[in-house]
Amino acid sequence: MKGTDRYLGRWFHDVLDIFNRELKQILHDGGVMIIFIVAGFLYPILYNFVYKNGLLEDTPIAVVEQASCSDTRRLIREMDATREISIAYRCVDMEEAKALFQQRKVNGIIFFPADFGDKLAHDETAVFSIYADMSSFLYYKNLLMGSEFVMLHEINAIKIERYAASGLTDAEADAAVRTVRYEDVNPYNRAFSYSIFLISAILMLIIQQVMFYGMSMSVGTMREENRSFASLPDSLAGHGVGRVVLGRGAVYWLIFMLIGIYVACIMPAIFRFPQRGLYGDILVLLVIFVTDCVFFSMAWSTLVTRRESAFILFLFMSPVCVFLTGFSWPDTAFPGVWKVFSYLFPSTFGCKAFINLNTAGADLEIVSPLLRALVVQTGIYFVLACLAIYVENFVLKRKNTIEEKRAAVRERVESRISDRIGGNFDAGI
Repeated sequence: MKGTDRYLGRWFHDVLDIFNRELKQILHDGGVMIIFIVAGFLYPILYNFVYKNGLLEDTPIAVVEQASCSDTRRLIREMDATREISIAYRCVDMEEAKALFQQRKVNGIIFFPADFGDKLAHDETAVFSIYADMSSFLYYKNLLMGSEFVMLHEINAIKIERYAASGLTDAEADAAVRTVRYEDVNPYNRAFSYSIFLISAILMLIIQQVMFYGMSMSVGTMREENRSFASLPDSLAGHGVGRVVLGRGAVYWLIFMLIGIYVACIMPAIFRFPQRGLYGDILVLLVIFVTDCVFFSMAWSTLVTRRESAFILFLFMSPVCVFLTGFSWPDTAFPGVWKVFSYLFPSTFGCKAFINLNTAGADLEIVSPLLRALVVQTGIYFVLACLAIYVENFVLKRKNTIEEKRAAVRERVESRISDRIGGNFDAGI
């Protein structure tokens, strides 16, 4: 028992020593501190302010009506009555509408061609065109949703009229059009707010990205200064790779658990986003997710050789990771390659679990498959991080051995040269 107690005491002492060394490294690196503080604490505020007005109403639209029929006038009235768009101008031709668009007086154009009414009267397919301002996704969303809601309602009305004209009663025509009746219910985002849709995924992604870039910058700095993130303390005598991984990881785990609680619990409350999950369940998710992110960052940051490489990775990988979370496009529609690639990132599972817990009000049992995936991923990245430390130390030892041999050879050569010069000098005298 004394031997075991002595080993455990030494083990914790070594982990604490590595913890202190890594913490000092972070505190003395201004760039890493800026990333952790600015990105970790200010990015969530910035994103929330940028998308604060995630619900846009009465987007001004210009209408070009060349058909001049009762059908187009009815469609225009119904579009103007929607919450999404407002018919601000009625134009004679597209040139007038384009001028209003360029003057920023409207954010979209709806064009009804001259044959619109005639095609409807002859049971042909009538087409109208919409032109959206893509400077903001909200303009495009409002114009598309407002026009599509009216279009779908009008399609059903036209079908009923055509069935009635063929001899069916109103009830029969309605039953033929609405064979399966349904009710569209959206309990989690009734107003289709873009901020609620986006921020729920972004908040968890911030934890992963900020941790990875901060750790990568620290690793790149040490390599540029001919130091190694994997150097074992002399007290470990070349052993204790797991202690290095756990000691370094504990620093980032504590920092980002604080950031995670701030991001996942405090920020939604400040900006009044839906919070239907239990704080205890979200805390369990944070513990697993942050642990996974620590070993993920530690494993992949070993490939970074220069400090500025982190910023290149930031620009390239952030949009990819956002898309791979599946919040904007169902992951069931992903090609097989991209689906497998998404399994490399903790955010793929962490963002889905957070959306289900916080926005949809699910419990831990429902998100348990996602939590199990995070646990498996944590184990894999822990092993990879240990292997990276082991390989790094092996390479360092080989380099040191080679340098020592070179220094010894150099000393012998210099000694022989000096001896010969000295002997020749004595012979000359």
